[in-house]
Amino acid sequence: MQLLTKLSELHGGLMIHQSGGCCDGSAPMCYPVGDYRVGQRDILLGEIALPDPLPPVRVWINGDQFELWKHTQLILDVVPGRGAGFSLEAPEGVRFLSRSRAFSPDENTALAADPPKKGADFF
Repeated sequence: MQLLTKLSELHGGLMIHQSGGCCDGSAPMCYPVGDYRVGQRDILLGEIALPDPLPPVRVWINGDQFELWKHTQLILDVVPGRGAGFSLEAPEGVRFLSRSRAFSPDENTALAADPPKKGADFF
């Protein structure tokens, strides 16, 4: 949360999009709000609260990627190293990394009963 607080203070509101491959692999990418256009099929995984008065950081994933990963909890971590040049943390000498753990049967049932919002729900 310290890194996201610092980046938010420098760049304004932030969002994270879990990449599905392509140029920078499958890395979580951090952008200023509005610099990355969320698609109608993208899925809102959640929000990371920051200290007041900073806005929360919304975390998104591509809809197709969500279908592959929906049975897992994605855990965002920060590790030393050079990440993607497009992501805001790159100049800090660290990079975001996704870790995961499989949901329990009860968590899978809860997700099916209350599916996450899609980008289309925000437009």
